[in-house]
Amino acid sequence: MNKSGTVHSETFAAPSVANVTTPPIQASAASPAKLGLSLLVALVVGSIIGSGIFGLPQNMAAGAGAGAILIGWTITGIGMLLLVRVYQMLSMRKPELNNGVYAYARALSGEYVGFNSAWGYWVSAWIGNVGYLVAAFSALGYFFPIFGDGNSPAAIAGASIVLWVIHLLVLRGIQGAAVLNAVITLAKIVPLLLFIALVAMAFEIDTFRLDFWGDAGLGSVLDQVKSTMLVTVWVFIGIEGASVYSARARNREDVGRATIIGFLICLLLLMAVSLLSLGVFNQPTLAGLKNPSMAGVLENAVGTWGAVLIYVGLIVSVGGGFLAWMLLAAESLFTPAGGGVMPKWLGQTNTKHVPANALWLTNGMVQLFLILTLFSEASYLALISLSTAMILLPYLFSAAYGLSLALRGEGVKAAIGRADVPVAALATMYCLWLLYAAGFKYLLLSAMLYAPGVLLYAWAKRQRKEQVFTTWEWLVLAALVLLAIVAATLLAMGRLSL
Repeated sequence: MNKSGTVHSETFAAPSVANVTTPPIQASAASPAKLGLSLLVALVVGSIIGSGIFGLPQNMAAGAGAGAILIGWTITGIGMLLLVRVYQMLSMRKPELNNGVYAYARALSGEYVGFNSAWGYWVSAWIGNVGYLVAAFSALGYFFPIFGDGNSPAAIAGASIVLWVIHLLVLRGIQGAAVLNAVITLAKIVPLLLFIALVAMAFEIDTFRLDFWGDAGLGSVLDQVKSTMLVTVWVFIGIEGASVYSARARNREDVGRATIIGFLICLLLLMAVSLLSLGVFNQPTLAGLKNPSMAGVLENAVGTWGAVLIYVGLIVSVGGGFLAWMLLAAESLFTPAGGGVMPKWLGQTNTKHVPANALWLTNGMVQLFLILTLFSEASYLALISLSTAMILLPYLFSAAYGLSLALRGEGVKAAIGRADVPVAALATMYCLWLLYAAGFKYLLLSAMLYAPGVLLYAWAKRQRKEQVFTTWEWLVLAALVLLAIVAATLLAMGRLSL
């Protein structure tokens, strides 16, 4: 995944069981320091910039020419800015709702939908961490060929060791996370800025213009634009980072400001890396590069040392992102457990205030999928596409909740949001477009991962001695199960694959 922000172990203070929201963190010796605007911006940038940007040139060129990529970035830039604006608006209208991806969905459509939003976010997080480990050992394969493309037996063994070493470190707690995140963010941005400067000097406009709209094999411009959507959304996963940590902001208004500033910084970096690369290699050549494709582009521009710079930068970036997403994945189980829609044992912490049970379950799933990569042909791009598909529904729920609030004029600062209705409406339309662009394949596959979550939800409801489903929630479950059965059938018939 693309997050690289880290989290204080104290973030996991127990939330209220009775309410959707988590109680405010009280000032005490054990409480983490409040975060100012600069650290929140660093958190957003560090959350977004991870492994995705290093493979961006090839990932985008694999299915689109320069013209379609430009259109794709335009749609993504506007759409994500609208979504960012929705998160800013929600932080102002509903400051009492802290864990946004869970709380907004629950407030919109009830407990089971809120559960599924948290569940989808969790699945997206740990699948993304599998992709992180594959990317890291693929980068190490540049120096040590035994690791191959990151999914060789040696790479999986190495990734497993890294997984459980970091797991044990996290169980001991994390100190100074905000400052550490700012340092890691700076460390990963330096090679990106060097790449942009050096590739800009090697940029050739004639190469950029060659087959501007792609050759016939890429399909129509619309098909090409659609092919870029999951990649561009993948590299922006993390825009909700400040919202997740809103309870720890020094000023509530800084959450929205940090989200927009961080988004704009990342948009400029991502677009520059993607588009400048098309002036060094033409689309077919760029599409054929081995990932991380930034290394191949910079090597062509300045020589071997350029590739070494990118591989080292990738390893640093992935290291920070992997730790952050490990914590975020655990928290996405922990908070709903406190709200009563996950089993109580997932809400338990160890003596260091880390949600140990949620962490064990999360990393157990990462380990399982690492082993599965030995026996499947799943590529890094397939993993990130599946991970992205899982997070599309949580984004849609957030946008739809923002639209609902704006239409009703509800919220603490509703009077100042005159543009909130059109912004939230367009953001909702953008999220629906993303579901369409993702294609039926990944929606079916994501249904297979959403449906099993009902077991944890039913367990939690039984613990509370409550009715498991309302009539509306039975319909949601039926739709998920039906899609999951269709996906499983198509997989068994060989007509669907990861």
